Amino acid sequence: MPHQPVPPTKRSFARALRREMTEAEGRLWQELRDRRLDRIKFRRQMPVGKYIADFACLEASLIIEIDGSQHAESDSDRIRDADLKARGFRILRFWNDDVLKDMNAVCDTIIAYVRDRNLQPWR
Repeated sequence: MPHQPVPPTKRSFARALRREMTEAEGRLWQELRDRRLDRIKFRRQMPVGKYIADFACLEASLIIEIDGSQHAESDSDRIRDADLKARGFRILRFWNDDVLKDMNAVCDTIIAYVRDRNLQPWR
């Protein structure tokens, strides 16, 4: 996937999102940062095309999204996911509550998806 320059407005928006993460995003980032989770490299609030992924593991072509209730049955999320899949990514989505209440299961799931590229997300 060739590198494309990120427009300055998108770059500054991504930086703002990094500063203003939700509680669930912040807690998950504490597990993912600095290769803490099974030595896997993650980036946060990373621009991908016209979107900004919550977390991305480029080595596994995996994007992790942390969703609140506003994402339930979201048409815009389906369109976004289709675009990101067309770029070669798998998108793994967790609800905020999953991250806040069962971090071990979330982390185990992430490790499994990074290690096995044949796994496909369930939602």
